Amino acid sequence: MRWQSTLERIGAVTSKYFVIWVLIIAPVALYSPGTFTPIADYITPLLGIIMLGMGLTLTPDDFRRIVERPRDVFVGAMSQWLLMPAFAYLLVAVLGLPTEIGLGLLLVGAAPGGTASNVMTYLGRGDVALSVTITTVTTIAAPLVMPAWVVALAGESLSVGFADLAESIVQVVLLPVVGGLVLRYLLDRYAPLVAQVGLSIFPAVSVVAIVAIVAAVVGLNVGTILGAGVLVFLAVILHNGLGLGAGYAVGHATGMPEGRARACAFEVGLQNSGLAATLATLHFSPSAALIPALFSVWHNVSGPALATLFTQLDDEDSVAEEPTAVASD
Repeated sequence: MRWQSTLERIGAVTSKYFVIWVLIIAPVALYSPGTFTPIADYITPLLGIIMLGMGLTLTPDDFRRIVERPRDVFVGAMSQWLLMPAFAYLLVAVLGLPTEIGLGLLLVGAAPGGTASNVMTYLGRGDVALSVTITTVTTIAAPLVMPAWVVALAGESLSVGFADLAESIVQVVLLPVVGGLVLRYLLDRYAPLVAQVGLSIFPAVSVVAIVAIVAAVVGLNVGTILGAGVLVFLAVILHNGLGLGAGYAVGHATGMPEGRARACAFEVGLQNSGLAATLATLHFSPSAALIPALFSVWHNVSGPALATLFTQLDDEDSVAEEPTAVASD
């Protein structure tokens, strides 16, 4: 159908140029913050829409993979749960970040994997099935793991407790994901055409929602961003880079094939910064949402860059092997 093809093209173009939309909207929000700050009241439902979209992408096969490859899933999930919070805590201490801004980095470190990791794994020719499975596991465990880390690392500086954070994560992450999973099952069974169209267009809806969240957080933090200095940007870049590098190294050190090591790199390094920004806005301050917003921008630059590097290395290896193949003939 023509309308279906049109929707699919819209979804593909919107998703393909996700980084461009984020890079455009961030400076616009800095220039005209008042245009975007009203969106702050809708950050929570926007994140719920994003997580509903993630649920729609899940099938029973994704959960069967947990049983089929428990070791690699365990390694990837544990790497994310342990390394990213530890890196965040060390960077806050070493860089001497202010309390509220440092809290934002801890929230990013404790967050589960984001859907961007699945896309980047695909673009970087990694093991997409493993990536989706690790994202699913860390997301489902987020109501327990994330508040536990934040409470443990932030300690007395917190004005909210474990239960408050866990409740928010259940509401904005777990319930929408489960809802999306159930909806996908029903649509596949009773309305497969609707399911196909929904899966084509929903990535674009998620992109719009993420861009709106970034714009709102940037608009709320204009003064903080302009006066943040180099350290805040350095913290974001280092945190993301350490996660990508450590995830890849752990994958190889534990004997994963190249494709799975790449998936591990993206799963560890690319966090659900939208969730971190939402929790910061709900429970703390706009300053605490600054680093999650910057992380949203930066990891959508570093992720595609690493994916491109992986594909270039593959292409170079293929070219290098061609003379050998010809000689053997």
